[in-house]
Amino acid sequence: MLAATRDLLVENGLDATTVQAIAARSGVQTSAIYRRWSSRLDLIEEAVFPGPTDIQVEPSGDLRRDIRRFVRAYLAVFSSPAARVAIPRLLANYQSSGRSDLTPKWMAVSARPKFAEILRRSQPGIVDPCVDVEDVFDVLLGALLARALVPTVIERGKPIERLVDLTVRMLRATPES
Repeated sequence: MLAATRDLLVENGLDATTVQAIAARSGVQTSAIYRRWSSRLDLIEEAVFPGPTDIQVEPSGDLRRDIRRFVRAYLAVFSSPAARVAIPRLLANYQSSGRSDLTPKWMAVSARPKFAEILRRSQPGIVDPCVDVEDVFDVLLGALLARALVPTVIERGKPIERLVDLTVRMLRATPES
């Protein structure tokens, strides 16, 4: 069902990716879909954002290497054809729906805890303890979304290494003046 959802998103767009179309493509009854997912958007979210297992990056202690691997893995999720179709509409839906139940769900699939673990496991003295890890993650998330979805950013074609450098600079401890 998840693969059928991704295929339909790419082939027909979000509006045409209905529960009925997913059921027909995957050869199951619509009731089977509703037993597992409470809504079409929940199914689409799981199909597009499979959770941290796909962006799992075991920290090695080498901050630059781990950030690079993290950025590449996260960008791969956001850059998938199905994600490029779904993300703008899902974001618009979240803004207009006023749903307050999203935080627990998104934290369950968020790479935020993995990012924090990478920083905790880096060599001592590399990451400034005063840096707000949540802020750095938010900046990185915004940059990754832009790299995956905004045509003018995509067309620039800058290497990922530049984003890695900027992220590492935000995190580094600086000698006191």
